[in-house]
Amino acid sequence: MEEEKYRDLKRGERGAIISIITYIFLSILKVVVGLWSGSEALRADGLNNATDIVASIAVLIGLKFAQKPADRNHPYGHWKAETVASMVASFIMAAVGVNVVYEGIHTFVSGTHESPNLISAWIGLFSAIVMYFVYRYNRNLAREIKSHSVMAAAKDNLSDALVSIGTVVGILGAQLNLPWLDPLTAVLVGVIICKTAWEIFREASHHLTDGFDEEEIMTYKETILNTQGVKEVKDIKARNYGNNQVVDAVILVRSDLSLHEAHHISTRVENELKIKHEVYNVHVHVEPLELERLVKIN
Repeated sequence: MEEEKYRDLKRGERGAIISIITYIFLSILKVVVGLWSGSEALRADGLNNATDIVASIAVLIGLKFAQKPADRNHPYGHWKAETVASMVASFIMAAVGVNVVYEGIHTFVSGTHESPNLISAWIGLFSAIVMYFVYRYNRNLAREIKSHSVMAAAKDNLSDALVSIGTVVGILGAQLNLPWLDPLTAVLVGVIICKTAWEIFREASHHLTDGFDEEEIMTYKETILNTQGVKEVKDIKARNYGNNQVVDAVILVRSDLSLHEAHHISTRVENELKIKHEVYNVHVHVEPLELERLVKIN
């Protein structure tokens, strides 16, 4: 299973590289056309893509570090490097989002805005279509390899597609003698960037602080209870290591069982969780259930 997990991380690199190449192309195109056409919204969108390059590079580095095997200082491996990369990406996005909001408000208040050239709208529409397809690719890849950082990249791709659509709306509005709509859209672009950054940060921090979905834990518990030989689940905890799940469980079995029989039940629990739920590692502690309680249960 471990080799397969490493292969999944390697596949995740492909999604990050595709994002980087796409962002480099679109950011240059948008900034140049935005400056030439006088579109504040398109320029802001281009700056957003420029920071997405850095964010995608952070994800790529995180995926590479996560592939490093366990060593003396990291006995559990480097899996969490992937989640750290997602958090770094969120910081970069937030910084740019705040800057875009500030610049948009400044331009709007100063009243120096003019109606941009219509070509900027076509560039925005083209960018939205390109980013949507990149989003679909990374989303499907993230689901397939169960990667939080690639899913974070996919969310960023989707927000960029939506931002580009908003940019087009602002530019077209400016063409209808509403030039203030372009810098106003730039402000909305910045807000969307900040919102996406917050969502990525919240999920990454949740995983780094060992937060876990309670419903998923209950699913694990049900699987353990349905395992032959298990009478009760005294305690169960779970945490994430990158795109891997680790489960710690305390189970109760018949007190009259031999050590070999009790160990066999714990091994069965481990195998059930790994096969049914693709859990990376399972630690099972076995405790005896008193015969008096066993009679009451039965």
